[in-house]
Amino acid sequence: MLSKVLDFLLSPTIWLVGLLLAGVLIRNARWRPRLLWAAAAGLLLFTNPALINEAMLAWEKPPITLRQLGYHDAGILLTGITEGRKSPHDRVYVQQGADRLLHTLWLYRAGRIRRIIITGGSGALNGPVAQTEAKELEVLLRLAGVPRQDILLETRSRNTRENALFTKELLAQHPEIKSTVLITSAFHQRRAIGCFAKVGLHPTPFPAGYYSSDRKPSLAYWVLPGDQPLSLWSILLHEVAGYMVYKVLGYVS
Repeated sequence: MLSKVLDFLLSPTIWLVGLLLAGVLIRNARWRPRLLWAAAAGLLLFTNPALINEAMLAWEKPPITLRQLGYHDAGILLTGITEGRKSPHDRVYVQQGADRLLHTLWLYRAGRIRRIIITGGSGALNGPVAQTEAKELEVLLRLAGVPRQDILLETRSRNTRENALFTKELLAQHPEIKSTVLITSAFHQRRAIGCFAKVGLHPTPFPAGYYSSDRKPSLAYWVLPGDQPLSLWSILLHEVAGYMVYKVLGYVS
């Protein structure tokens, strides 16, 4: 519930609309222009692609090469990239962040991981879902030719902390798995690796799926506004707030 509320409260679009409405509705001659100027400044700030890219570059964990990664017994794939409420339910709908799945398959095919652990139940607040997120990703991996015996499922977790807790319980049943790789989106890797370390697991991080890009030596990159930065700021602010909440609650080390 907190996560859903934060999605709304930490949206720059909501902030800008609030400032504009306040500037229009408030009759105070002193505050009205200040609110409208604040809305204009905020619009320039939150639609600048270079600023959000620099922020993402600072927050996201950098890529790991195959040579740096080495070889491991299993990869731990975090879910959160499917939409189980979309019908018809005769297929799996993959959203932004599909690189988590594709890079997991890539590591498996490259022989860098020998097994795949998928961790994730359902993050829905209410109502039934067709199947858990872990099961949905298993379907795609099986269609890609990964043998059933090489896939382990954890289907109870609803957030990153529970991903770590329940994966630890699963690994206790498989003592043959000694080294692991944690595969999740680059912007989420910081919180995820902290949660796993808190429960005593120390997988090698493998960020997959980047919102940031290489810097561009062009005027358009630094000056020309766009609509995508607004949504990226929401994603980044939500994740930073989530990390801070987890830190206060003692969920990350």
